[in-house]
Amino acid sequence: MEKFFKLKEQGTTVSTEVMAGITTFFAMSYILFVNPTILSASGMPFQAVFLATIIASVIGTLVMGLFANVPYAQAPGMGLNAFFTYTVVFGLGYSWQQALAMVFICGIINILITVTKIRKLIIHAIPESMQHAIGGGIGIFVAYVGIKNAGLLSFSADSSAITNSVVEGGKATSVSINSGIVPALANFNNAPILLAVIGLVLTTILVVKNVRGAILIGIIVTTVLGIPMGVVQLGAVDFHANSLGSSINELGTTFGAAFGAQGMGSLFSDSSKLPQVLMTILAFSLSDTFDTIGTFIGTGRRTGIFSKEDEKALDNDSRGFKTKMDKALFADAIATSIGAIFGTSNTTTYVESAAGIGAGGRTGLTSVVVAILFALSSFFSPLISIVPAQATAPALILVGVMMLASFADINWLDLEEAVPAFFASIFMGLCYSISYGIAAGFIFYTIVKVIKGKIKEISPILWIVDILFILNFIILAIL
Repeated sequence: MEKFFKLKEQGTTVSTEVMAGITTFFAMSYILFVNPTILSASGMPFQAVFLATIIASVIGTLVMGLFANVPYAQAPGMGLNAFFTYTVVFGLGYSWQQALAMVFICGIINILITVTKIRKLIIHAIPESMQHAIGGGIGIFVAYVGIKNAGLLSFSADSSAITNSVVEGGKATSVSINSGIVPALANFNNAPILLAVIGLVLTTILVVKNVRGAILIGIIVTTVLGIPMGVVQLGAVDFHANSLGSSINELGTTFGAAFGAQGMGSLFSDSSKLPQVLMTILAFSLSDTFDTIGTFIGTGRRTGIFSKEDEKALDNDSRGFKTKMDKALFADAIATSIGAIFGTSNTTTYVESAAGIGAGGRTGLTSVVVAILFALSSFFSPLISIVPAQATAPALILVGVMMLASFADINWLDLEEAVPAFFASIFMGLCYSISYGIAAGFIFYTIVKVIKGKIKEISPILWIVDILFILNFIILAIL
């Protein structure tokens, strides 16, 4: 173990690595509750997503630890799972099988990006300020999803705001409303909303006090409080239906669904949607790639996990796996494709790994411990099923708050930098779409640079992406 993980070389011990692994697991284990909740809304079986989440996390984290020997853990990414459900499935109208196919293709693209110098071209094409804006914008999006799931918002509109509706049996089953809709704070007159507020206050206190596993503790305590409040019905829990055996049976529905007739088989059948499909895959890939690179550089630079040579590897023309950074990026890309095969959205490196690194984790042994704990969690499926949305909503809100830290690296006093960053970040939440936020940011970045006479600062890749986004909007307007 000492030789394999090079513990002495990294100035660490087995006990330190084990404690770091436990710390990281509890910091990110909320994903076991949140990911199935978000993805099951798209029509995917809850228990299948729960097990797919575990499998993707275990495999991705093991590859990270054993191949790259770095203390980072992986799991389906927050923000990307919301993008999967609320934008790709609900907003754009794709089936969850087609969305999984897009995620798989994204993983393959990221693998190619990692092993070739294409990575260098893409990284240099996206301005640093835009990378920070995308990270913070995803935080706004995730937090907004949490606020809506908590029931803290109510929306009202008169009949003139309705642009389209579907009525079945005398009841409206689907309604499209224009900007005449008015958001407002919901009334705190029912148990679910009160439970969500209590959970948000409790989880905020735990996070601010830097309690280990604060988000997980918040979810558990809020769920327990929901029992006497009547939100959680223990009598409705079917331990047989929610057992590990049941999860394995349901996994058959999602395993390989990305390659079936409803997935990859139909994804490219409509030529008019091809630009939109490509843009959606690009949105998945960009968010995944820069989220991971930011996590590695942001946490690895201070601790020495990645050397200066590792960071420079992002800027040269090297191919293959010459550094730990190359290996770690490859592990991240592999995990996304594996997760899509089993039935979950993009698997990415978690920024919560910083908790374990802060506890002393320096090698892949930390990751191996996290993977073991994820595997053991598969036996607690019945308990996962009783967790209400009011318990997971605070986790979404606070994770979103944490992701807003990216905004600190943007010079908001310089409008040349601030305007594109604003549209990239704020539009993600207001449009309920990560890809539309990225599109707005890129397009306004190009406009600003052209106006300022700095057209040479615009990468050819950025021009191509802008054209594809604009074509996508034109196609959507015509359809």
